Amino acid sequence: MPRWTKILFKTLGVIIALIVVIFTALGFYVNSHKKELLSSITKKLNENLNGTLTVGDMDPTFFSGFPGISLTLKNVVMKDLQWNNHRHTLLDAKRFNVAVNVMALLKGTIEIKKVSINDAAVYLYTDSTGYSNTSIFKKKKKEEPKKDNNESSAEIRKFALNKVSFVLDNQKGNKLFQFDVDDLDGNMEYPDSGWNASLKLKTLVKSLAFNTQKGSFIKDRLLEGPFAVHYDKKHEQIVVAPNRLKIGEEDFIIGAKFDVGEGPANFTINIEAPAILWKNASALLTPNISKKLNMFNLEAPIHVTCDLIGDMGAGGDPNIRVKARVRKNILTIPGGEIQNCNFDGVYTNNHVRDRGFNDANSSVILYRFAGDYAGMPFSIDTAAIVNFERPVAKGVFKSNFDITKMNNVIADNLLKFKKGTAHVTLAFKADVVNFQLTKPYVQGLVDIKNADVDYVPRKINFKNTAISLNFTEKDLFIRNIRLQSGKSIVNMEGSIQNFLNLYYNDPEKIVLNWQIRSPQLYIGEFLGFLSTRKPVSVKRSKSSKTSFSDNLNALFDQSKVNMNVVIDKLYYLKFMATGAKADLALSESGMTIKNAIVKHAGGSLAVNGTLYQKNGHNRFAVNAVVSNVDIKNFFYSFNNFGLTSLTSKNLRGYLFSKAKITGAITDQGGIQKNSIDGNIVFDLKKGALLNFEPITSVGKFAFPLRDLNNITFSNLNGNFDLNGEKIKINPMMISSSVLNMNVAGVYSLGSGTNIALDVPLRNPKKDTELAASDRKEKRMRGIVLHILATDGENGKIKFKWNKNHE
Repeated sequence: MPRWTKILFKTLGVIIALIVVIFTALGFYVNSHKKELLSSITKKLNENLNGTLTVGDMDPTFFSGFPGISLTLKNVVMKDLQWNNHRHTLLDAKRFNVAVNVMALLKGTIEIKKVSINDAAVYLYTDSTGYSNTSIFKKKKKEEPKKDNNESSAEIRKFALNKVSFVLDNQKGNKLFQFDVDDLDGNMEYPDSGWNASLKLKTLVKSLAFNTQKGSFIKDRLLEGPFAVHYDKKHEQIVVAPNRLKIGEEDFIIGAKFDVGEGPANFTINIEAPAILWKNASALLTPNISKKLNMFNLEAPIHVTCDLIGDMGAGGDPNIRVKARVRKNILTIPGGEIQNCNFDGVYTNNHVRDRGFNDANSSVILYRFAGDYAGMPFSIDTAAIVNFERPVAKGVFKSNFDITKMNNVIADNLLKFKKGTAHVTLAFKADVVNFQLTKPYVQGLVDIKNADVDYVPRKINFKNTAISLNFTEKDLFIRNIRLQSGKSIVNMEGSIQNFLNLYYNDPEKIVLNWQIRSPQLYIGEFLGFLSTRKPVSVKRSKSSKTSFSDNLNALFDQSKVNMNVVIDKLYYLKFMATGAKADLALSESGMTIKNAIVKHAGGSLAVNGTLYQKNGHNRFAVNAVVSNVDIKNFFYSFNNFGLTSLTSKNLRGYLFSKAKITGAITDQGGIQKNSIDGNIVFDLKKGALLNFEPITSVGKFAFPLRDLNNITFSNLNGNFDLNGEKIKINPMMISSSVLNMNVAGVYSLGSGTNIALDVPLRNPKKDTELAASDRKEKRMRGIVLHILATDGENGKIKFKWNKNHE
């Protein structure tokens, strides 16, 4: 072995032996002076306290703090001067390890190099008046001269916490922070600017309540990760650099700033979650927020940042600002799902500055919100929900879609769309109840083009339909409507005053005013409106309490409609009229017709009336005036009004009539049997009775030489009372070219016909040269046949002598 090697080993041996001797001596010194040292340490620690610090026992553990001396303080308790009043101990540690500088100790001074607290409880308490048990620490003067320039400061270089419960209970600010620290290891450095600490923390968050009335954030979640902390002596501020750590199973980046000097204890906490599921994020928030957020869900992870800014000493919530970035996600909302959802969202409880951090001043703003709802793509450039006490949502909704997608949200037994397109631009404002839009007020346009739609309750089909809805602040204007059902074409313009308010609050008060024009209208294609509207059971989504179909169904059921109608050609069965004009009023109970007039069969018909729909019956009441109408075409058009013996083939002439009748119409549009009641007064000008079998059959034996196949009338007046199947013929004088007769009695569409006919045999042709007054006087002179028309076989009329004539 070389000589220098032997010298090196001898030197090391001497040094080691010397160290052993020194530590043995130190151990002997500490054990022999334990009481004095413990008293010295306790006295040193109490110098800067407004309260008491007691240490139960002390043991040196030399080599754990090598090359210094490590002291274990047992049962360390710190109490402030007001402890007897509030009973909250600031520190209660079972083991408190302190590493001390050896050279300083030999000089009679204490330098703490490391502190390790084990099995301890730390309770920072502030009462409702603002008093805190942390007042145990005396405030240092800003400039305090050192007693000895060679004395080392009592700076902590390393620290550790194991099994430590930490509580910050601020009764004045309604804050409660509680952590069960499983493990914390840290190192300290002391540059001129303050101090730096790096630490690793593993703790269970029992409570992080910035407002105990609202509950705790990240309650019962494990928080684990590194922290880099700097104390800025100049600004009296603790800064936590952003670090990646875990809360539960989620990754977060968290940074913070805390003011610790004089004045407000302001703080800022910045939290970022690069990718977190909605439900997991909601679970980290206070119960009052989680309960609301859990009504929604986003299927894929989202990027979220959260800034908390507040005052540790002040009451109420901190300023909260949350940002979220959502891309190509699936958003579940009360009422359905939004596919391919995208938006940038911001939540704040400080929507308007200087109005406080509260629900009333909270808002959610969604920028560039877009997605597909029930297959219908939409976008809202900026959507906002403000005032969480009475939430109001607003924005501008835009969408272009195939209108058949509306079948996904409207009951298929209400409306069924088969084709068409819709273009929507609506600015909306709506109350939010249970996070559903309620009673939205809108302004803007809805354009529907080339649509085929079935109105199922009435069995009405529309083709190539167009409609433009213009929502103003109060009213709704409906323009450019084109409806086609079968061969009918209808063009419409309409308006509803105070539409939205009535739509949500009093749908029965809605009045729709229509201007309707049609080149041709076939009433038979709209007979579905004569039937009683069938109840509609609307489809509901699995989570919604109400639906769009509910409101739409109520609108169809309860609203009223006023229509001014002009129709160039009007068809109904065999009836055809031109120049039709009418004012119609439709309601839930039926229809009212005012000032209706049509041109028909060379003349005109004027009608006023009502149609009532109730319990499956369609009752009507009509006042009609017929002027100069060709009676043949008139009877033909209305299927002879149910008469079988007298038809359009038997009539000729021009009819003037007034009718006031009531009755019932079937769902197919026909007159319900035996339902007619009322009165008809008529005047037939230039009339003729052609081949009327009841007359010709009598004439064969009574007037064999007269032409009873063509009986003409210069003027024929009559007055009929209608009562079901019975038609009462009030006494009527018939003067014709062939014979004269007086008629009175009852004609029945069933059984019960009983008509008395007084027929003079005198030939009216002989009286043609007489004056009108003379003709009337002589018309019943001579032989008069008294005939009674009664029921015969097979529905025919039987004639016999009227033996009981007067």
